[in-house]
Amino acid sequence: MTRDKTIISDKWIKASIIGTIWAAAEIVLGSFLHNLRVPFSGNLLTAVALVILISVSYRWREHGLYWRAGIICALMKTMSPSAIIFGPMLAIIMESLLLETSIRIFGRTFLGFIIGSMLAMSWNLFQKIFNMIIFYGGNLVDIYKNITDYASRQLNLQFDAFWAPLILLLVIYALFGAVTAVAGIITGRKISALPPEGPLPEPAIIRASPKKPDSQFDYSAGWLVADILLVAGMLLIVSLLNWIWWVIAVIPLITILALRYKRAMRQLSKPGFWITFVIITMLSALAFTAFQPGKNDLTKAILIGIQMNFRAVIIIVGFSALGTELYNPKIRSLFSRTYFRQLPVALELSAASLPTMIADMPDLKTAFKRPVSILNRMITRVERRLTEIRYERVKKRKIYIITGAIGEGKTAWLIKLCTLLNEKGIKTGGILALRIIQDGITTGYDISDISSGVRKPFLRLTGSETIGVERFTVSQEGVVAGQNALDPYANSDREVIIVDEAGPLELRGQGWSNRIDELIQNTSATIIIAVRNSLTGSVIEKYGIAEAQVIDVGTGDPWKIAEEIVALKK
Repeated sequence: MTRDKTIISDKWIKASIIGTIWAAAEIVLGSFLHNLRVPFSGNLLTAVALVILISVSYRWREHGLYWRAGIICALMKTMSPSAIIFGPMLAIIMESLLLETSIRIFGRTFLGFIIGSMLAMSWNLFQKIFNMIIFYGGNLVDIYKNITDYASRQLNLQFDAFWAPLILLLVIYALFGAVTAVAGIITGRKISALPPEGPLPEPAIIRASPKKPDSQFDYSAGWLVADILLVAGMLLIVSLLNWIWWVIAVIPLITILALRYKRAMRQLSKPGFWITFVIITMLSALAFTAFQPGKNDLTKAILIGIQMNFRAVIIIVGFSALGTELYNPKIRSLFSRTYFRQLPVALELSAASLPTMIADMPDLKTAFKRPVSILNRMITRVERRLTEIRYERVKKRKIYIITGAIGEGKTAWLIKLCTLLNEKGIKTGGILALRIIQDGITTGYDISDISSGVRKPFLRLTGSETIGVERFTVSQEGVVAGQNALDPYANSDREVIIVDEAGPLELRGQGWSNRIDELIQNTSATIIIAVRNSLTGSVIEKYGIAEAQVIDVGTGDPWKIAEEIVALKK
């Protein structure tokens, strides 16, 4: 017996499609700007992304959409292994995180959007400076300082010229971010006032051929470790030893890496790299001789420039090597065991949606004339796809509510059902609330993890724990055990999940309430919830499960239900 193990929440679905829209805009508009060699194209792409994120948030208000969309977009844009840890990926993720942080602090307000956009746009400047220092080292700062000092002396400036250009650029970037935020807010308000688009024509699907890692490449964890050590070692050699060692040690090692990682060689063969090589060397000579008062050594200045270029070569080749090895399928599979376990599924959805999104992208003229209509159409597509996915989940699973009075035997009925399901080979997870009776009096309940059989104290008549539930107090140990046992991802291979039970705490949004929501939204497993009969209607209404089959514990036959479940799983 098999079941669909794909688990993806509504939030990840929305983030996936937002990230795909963002990636489509980066691919289509980015190619256009790149071909025309438009200045500040990175800032224009950031502005488009911010307008998309801000305007979409007027329709979808969940926290966490921005950073998820940023990760999706970054991974979609950087399919090439050589670019996996370079600028575009970092820029996209940081922009989404900065906007997310601002919204978390200031809320979805004018101030929150403005500050978030200013920070996101300004990141472009910080990253450019950071990248140059990483590539060329601290000597680049010395060159810049010598040039600004020289300008200050020549122009007889009365202030520190070092910071003036940077502050001016930062102000320009921040103002552009603020203007972008206003555009996004206006667009978002217009979208929120529009109904969903009517019948949408299916776009002509572009059969894209996404870049994939070379299936013949011999990935190796040993090479990954060696690459890290080689890069660190070469940087130390260039920083600490005489130039002769750069030639003896660095050039052969760079050659070895370039032979293994072909993309690294392609980076070094570009004319732009060698033009930059000459410019940096000349600037170094000028900055440390002509721009400095007093006697200076020209040979030493030229060597500093060559040293900076050696460092750049090491970074380019080394990061290309590391990026390729990090694309190892075994390393990527680690996502499935982390907080980002839904990311691979979200990426699959994005990869399937990207050709449609690209085909649906209008030409540049239409995009500027009708941005509200275009975004509304894309959001409508996403919402309809979301409805389809929810419907598919409902079709694949069934929800049972086992109801009865307090003490009527709901837990005993569920224990019998668990035994029958195990005998029939149905994998069952979830929790049972086991009653503790002393001298005929109920003194508490333990939580039993159905999958592992581990039992933890949950409710007690007396104690010093925190939350009171009627005449009981709650043990945090039992809460943690129950939360873990009801985690949808921990139950990804379960065919039936039992919740014993949903009561007053859950109706107040406490207890297992969030877990029940997650199970309903994120799994196609059959869900069985125990509920006292006086609360059945309230539980159905709270969780929107009108389709649930209600079974009275006094008349329902667990053997019959077990047979039904077996039939569903065939």
